[in-house]
Amino acid sequence: MNRKKILVICGTGVATSTVVMQKMKAFLQEKGIDAALEQSKVSDVLNKAEQYDVIVSTTAVPPSLVGKVINAVPLLTGIGKEKVFEEIEMKLKA
Repeated sequence: MNRKKILVICGTGVATSTVVMQKMKAFLQEKGIDAALEQSKVSDVLNKAEQYDVIVSTTAVPPSLVGKVINAVPLLTGIGKEKVFEEIEMKLKA
């Protein structure tokens, strides 16, 4: 099985995506999921979206990417984070 690729993005590729990256690493390790995590800013995503299995975002994304993107704001607030992790896990196993 090919290793899944996850892109974590925020507005600048620095602040909130760093927090989400840490939570994603812990989640993947806990679930035993082998996936490559990368971090970027939303303005870079259009050029490389097709390279990733899942895009996890804390900011608005272009409409063309909506189907591939999972809203990661609940990972920052803690409210509804289990649902986000379930959605990520389902997309990675698809």
